[in-house]
Amino acid sequence: MVLLGKKIILGVTGSIAAYKSAQLIRLLAKEGAEVKVIMTPLAKEFITPLTLATLAKNPILFDFFDPTNGNWNSHVNLGLWADAYLIAPATANTIAKMAIGVADNLLLTTYLSAKCPVFVAPAMDLDMFAHPTMQRNLASLKSVGNQIVEPATGELASGLDGKGRMEEPENIVQFLVNFFTSKPLSGKKILITAGPTYEKIDPVRFVGNYSTGKMGFALAETCAIQGADVCLIAGPVVLKTKHPNIERIDVESAEEMFEVVTSRFYEMDGAILCAAVADFTPTEAATSKLKREKDNLQLDLKPTQDIAASLGSMKMESQFLVGFALETNNEEANAQQKMERKNFDFIVLNSLQDAQTGFGFDTNKITILFRSGVNKHFELKDKNAVAEDIVAEIIKFEDLKRLKI
Repeated sequence: MVLLGKKIILGVTGSIAAYKSAQLIRLLAKEGAEVKVIMTPLAKEFITPLTLATLAKNPILFDFFDPTNGNWNSHVNLGLWADAYLIAPATANTIAKMAIGVADNLLLTTYLSAKCPVFVAPAMDLDMFAHPTMQRNLASLKSVGNQIVEPATGELASGLDGKGRMEEPENIVQFLVNFFTSKPLSGKKILITAGPTYEKIDPVRFVGNYSTGKMGFALAETCAIQGADVCLIAGPVVLKTKHPNIERIDVESAEEMFEVVTSRFYEMDGAILCAAVADFTPTEAATSKLKREKDNLQLDLKPTQDIAASLGSMKMESQFLVGFALETNNEEANAQQKMERKNFDFIVLNSLQDAQTGFGFDTNKITILFRSGVNKHFELKDKNAVAEDIVAEIIKFEDLKRLKI
C-alpha cells in the first residue's frame, strides 16, 4: 500500500463535483492514508462537513479559527504536516487564485504554505475549461511544480457533454499512487516508436498496415509512470497521451520517423522500437489522384530506411535497444536472427497464431528473446500489463548492466 501512513490534505471547493469528495476520502483511507479536509465556505453548500468529517475521522477545517473557542487553524502547520495536498474538485475560481497567489481563505493560504506535492483536479463546464485564461492558469500551476489531474470528458452538470468533468475518485487515487510509487526509471530518457507509417501513393491513398499504436502507447505510459522522460514518436493513430512526462512527436511516413528517431537517439538512455514501420514505399508519389483505368495498376516500391538497423549501429554501450518482431512462421528463429542483425539487447516476439493478439486488439501474448539464448514466454494479457512485463525486463537489464553482472 503505497499511501500507507501518508498524510493527505483534501481541499474541497464549491463545485457540484464536491459529492465525489466523500468517495475520495473513503478510497484514500482504504489505501492507509490519514486525511484532513479543508473546505471553502461555498463548498459547504454542496456537501455537508459532517459527512466528510465522519469519513475522514478528523474535524473539517474551513476557517482560520473557530469562533466558538478561538482555536487557531494554522495554515503553516498544515502545510508542514502534509505529505500531499489534493484539491478536488478545484473550481475555475480557486485555480485562478492559486495561479496569482491570492490567499483569502484557509484552503488557499495552506496551498501557499505547503511544502509537499500539490495535486489539482479541475471541475468545471467545458467552455470554462477550454478558455485561454484557464489554460494559462493551469500552465502557470504546472510551471511551479503542481500536478494536474486532467478532467475527464463526459456529461457535465450543465447538460452539455465535453471535457471538464472532474476525474473519477478511483483514477485520482491511482494518480497519487503512481506519483508515490518507487520509480526505477527516474532520470532515464527513453525513445519509443508506436503505430504504423503511411507511405503515400497519391494524395488520397497509401501503403500501410493495421497497427493502432496501442502497444507502443502503453509502453510510453508505463515508462513515464516508472519515472522516465519519454519521447514518443507516433505514426498516424487516434490515441491520446496522458502522462506529463511524455513528449509526443507525430509523423506519417517511414522517412519522417527515421529522421526524428535518428536525430533524437543520441540523447537517450535507450529506445523501444514498437512501431510497425513500412518496409517499402512508392518510388514516387503521384501529385494528383490516380484514376481507375482498364489496365492493372502497377506500383514501383523501394525499401524504406531501416530505423532499427540504424539505431543498432549507433547504439553506445551505455544505451539499451529493444525491438519487436511480428512473425507468421519460424517465429522464434526469425526473431532471434532479427535481434542479432539489428543489435537489439532483447526482442519482443508477437505472434499472429493466437487469438486476441496482434493489431487492433487490447490484449497481447508475447515471448521475450534474449541474447543469452533464454526465451521467456508470457500468457495472454491486457496490453498495459504486457507493457509492465516488458518494462520490468528493461529495468532488470539496466540493473545487471550497472552492476556489470
